[in-house]
Amino acid sequence: MTRLAVLADIHGVLPALEAVLAEKDVRAAHTVVVAGDVVSGPQPREVFDRLKSMGDRAVWVRGNADREAVAMARGTFTGEAPDAVSPWAAGELTPEQVEWLAELPTSVTFGDVLVCHATPRDDEEVVLVDSPVRRWSDVLSTVPDDIRTVVCGHTHMPFVRQVDRRTVVNAGSVGMPYGAPGPSWALVTPEGVQLRRSALDRVAAAEQIMNTSTYPGRQEWLDAYMLTNYSDTEALDAFRARSEG
Repeated sequence: MTRLAVLADIHGVLPALEAVLAEKDVRAAHTVVVAGDVVSGPQPREVFDRLKSMGDRAVWVRGNADREAVAMARGTFTGEAPDAVSPWAAGELTPEQVEWLAELPTSVTFGDVLVCHATPRDDEEVVLVDSPVRRWSDVLSTVPDDIRTVVCGHTHMPFVRQVDRRTVVNAGSVGMPYGAPGPSWALVTPEGVQLRRSALDRVAAAEQIMNTSTYPGRQEWLDAYMLTNYSDTEALDAFRARSEG
């Protein structure tokens, strides 16, 4: 297995993405795996173009927000939008970007490592660090026996835990991290898994987004997600009912 840097839930936040891409171990990684929810945020095209500029070195996985963005851009989305920024971000995408997102796989494998967005079987299923082993066993029931490490995102909270001789990793979130502040990501090597967090001047990042994004509600978004850091306790409480399955 090669060295992988796994970046999940960028959510259209270019300064956070740049902070992670500048990390020495990300620059040295053979592959940067983008584990879903790429564009639904205040800088969708900028984030998309930055990742595309990496060529084949960036391997993309589609997340639920990317799937929803495609439906919104195509006018086929039904139901209530998850937030105010997602429909706007979808409308900012070019037709070529929409088609790229639509064709992405829901998981990728590298040797005995599988990377997905939420779980291997569903792009919006919620399972938490403290979910019972029986719940995790059900979630991983479709994973081939030779996969020994599963890396995901979706809940924006990084963790590493064991489930019946498998290692399960949540890479956290680059653009909207919960728990400690700063973009979180995971480094996966033949020696094991490391959770990492990058330094980010949130005030400077917010100013950059405020000055460059055209999202009308960007100040409210920044106040809620860039300048506020929700604790893991708050996030776990919010996700608990959805994780029971």
